[in-house]
Amino acid sequence: MEDKEELCFPQLSNLSCRKPSSSSSEMMTVRVVMSSIALLTVALNLLVIIAISHFRQLHTPTNILLLSLAVSDFLVGIFIMPNEILRKSSCWFFGEYVCLMCYYLTFTITSASIGDMVLISVDRYVAICDPLRYSSRITERRVKVCVCLCWLCSVLYTGIYLKNNFSHLGTYNSCYGKCVIKLNFIQGTVDLVVTFIAPITAIVFLYTQVFAVAVIQARAMRSKVTAGVTAKKSELKAATTLGVLVVVFLLCFCPFYGLLLSGKGLLRTPFLSFVIFLLYFNSCLNPLIYTLFYPWFRKALRLIVTLQILKPGSCNAKILR
Repeated sequence: MEDKEELCFPQLSNLSCRKPSSSSSEMMTVRVVMSSIALLTVALNLLVIIAISHFRQLHTPTNILLLSLAVSDFLVGIFIMPNEILRKSSCWFFGEYVCLMCYYLTFTITSASIGDMVLISVDRYVAICDPLRYSSRITERRVKVCVCLCWLCSVLYTGIYLKNNFSHLGTYNSCYGKCVIKLNFIQGTVDLVVTFIAPITAIVFLYTQVFAVAVIQARAMRSKVTAGVTAKKSELKAATTLGVLVVVFLLCFCPFYGLLLSGKGLLRTPFLSFVIFLLYFNSCLNPLIYTLFYPWFRKALRLIVTLQILKPGSCNAKILR
């Protein structure tokens, strides 16, 4: 009788998976913490989405990229985090197809976030290293096209990545009640290169160039040397702020991919749960960075919270100085 109570599907006997073994108090604490972070992630990123979408003055190429990142972060909080809590703390009762679709959405959203960070790095590179041609090369229309392509490529890439799992739906589950997928060595290696090594290399290279030029320009401005063309002070400040965003992104994503590079043995350790949580927690940190470094976001936040955005013509409010 006790054995059956420990099964996800007692009526299936030997075909059923066992329920996750954790003390009720420990699991309740994990659920409360994760749920609180998920709610905070959804609320903060929703504010970013409303702010950039509503106020016309914020419709700049850089902010469009931040809007795309906020959308992916919002989806992490409203979908990925609750799904992760459900998969880790209880049996999976929604079937194999829903399980695979959850992984599909998770990988798509994560890939889009990484793509957004690459686009943000390119934006800052052009703004600082080639300021004369920034307005002609980085336009709202081009950025919107790049964002759409980023999401489209994420959708297509994830479809190819999970093709075998769709073709052999349900054959990789050893028992009923778990939500897992199977990836071979080649798939894992390709994914590691496409979603981590290549984009991280590009981000680090671009920001190395950005800060090298930024340091030179800052020295030039302090010594009042005006030879050549320098970026605006606001652009340098934006580069620094987005640099913090990139550094936090790297700190949150690198441990997870570092484990993947270390080998499968470490993936079975409890540390895996922590690095997965850290990876998703990045979505909560991004809007907090905006709050700390962007005056326009704090001003927009006040207008949203006080419901002044409901007034006629509020979309034309002067948010930027």
